[in-house]
Amino acid sequence: RAACGGTWTELQRAVAEGPAATVDRLFAGGDEPAAFYAEARSTIAALLGLGGSNDLPAWWLYVMLRSPHPLLERMTLFWHGHFATSAAKVTDRGLMLAQNELFRTHALGNFRTLLKAEARDPAMLLWLDSAVNRKAKPNENFAREVMELFSLGVGSYTERDIRETARAFTGWEVQHQRFWVNAAQHDGGLKTVLGERGPFDGDGVIDVLLRQPAAARFLVRKLYRFFVADEFPESSTPAGIEALLEPLAVELRESDYDVGRVVGMILRSNWFFSEQAIARRIKSPVEFAVGLVRSLEGHVDHYALADDLNALGQRVFYPPNVKGWNGGREWINSYTLMGRMNLVAAMTGGSDGRYGDKLGLDRTPAAADCRDEPALVDRLTTLLCAVAPPPEVSEALRRAAFAQPGESQSRRRGRLLQALAAQPEFQLA
Repeated sequence: RAACGGTWTELQRAVAEGPAATVDRLFAGGDEPAAFYAEARSTIAALLGLGGSNDLPAWWLYVMLRSPHPLLERMTLFWHGHFATSAAKVTDRGLMLAQNELFRTHALGNFRTLLKAEARDPAMLLWLDSAVNRKAKPNENFAREVMELFSLGVGSYTERDIRETARAFTGWEVQHQRFWVNAAQHDGGLKTVLGERGPFDGDGVIDVLLRQPAAARFLVRKLYRFFVADEFPESSTPAGIEALLEPLAVELRESDYDVGRVVGMILRSNWFFSEQAIARRIKSPVEFAVGLVRSLEGHVDHYALADDLNALGQRVFYPPNVKGWNGGREWINSYTLMGRMNLVAAMTGGSDGRYGDKLGLDRTPAAADCRDEPALVDRLTTLLCAVAPPPEVSEALRRAAFAQPGESQSRRRGRLLQALAAQPEFQLA
């Protein structure tokens, strides 16, 4: 979950070294991440000049698949859903790229710093109409979302708090694609927000928000859903859920919103390795596809993959609304499940040739030392499924691994992977 899939070699190393060393390595990143990201930035800079609408999604999928620091990309994806901003409205792709880089810079850093940076981010200012927030007529869009979606959650503020917060952000504009404070349009008067009174500007209001106990609880609840489970245990009471999350909230507050410390606390916890966490998350389309390709160490056409993920409900840089993707059970229905199976079929040598058979199981290192096809079934199940399918399903998959008359090994193995992708256990993390 911290890396959106892992290769067979990575998993074997993790088992040998144990969770603590593995988490430390995930936080450190792999070989020469700085060089990788410098090259990636150079690539997208060249692509932006060509004007293709799918360049940004395809580029980010490439980065997710090839980055030596996969935890950094996972957290960049988390912040993209948290501060959901869409290129459908913010049509300047350079601004959308800059926001993506902002998420990556602060992905495992300080949430206070990131929230203040987002309040100045030109893409966000345009997305939530804060760029037209004027002293005489404050625009409340950003003020509402900074409380409801970014820091506190529903029920932790009043309509008056929204109005007063909107005043604090007046005059924060975009000029020549850059953040700029228009002093003539800023309301420097006293405001009362969540019981505190002062001549707050945007930074001052954010500090007020993060002093609320609800802020840390709100963020750790979202991190829990992203890393641990879509839902809390059915037996949990509201008080029990709060008791579960409170140590994380305390850590977040006492570290002054150091997100990396809390993520590390989650990944190192006994709870993370318990039955309450294993196979408790439904993979998003991005997690499904990126995890599959990374695990098999294959290659894909990133533009084709961006199109297919859009059909499955997750086009990066284009979240559906200000809330982002709901996730969880909403990822799966009869249409999207069939779409996932079709995507695997296409990537493993589909007849339309969109992916050019770059993900063939003949070449994956995971299959290199499998003595026969049933052993390959067991290997792929261990590699790609959160838990093993029921025994009767595993046995059926082993039988299906044998060739049909006239069938090539490549086609047989592709059919095997498609059958495995149809299983519920394949959709879970």
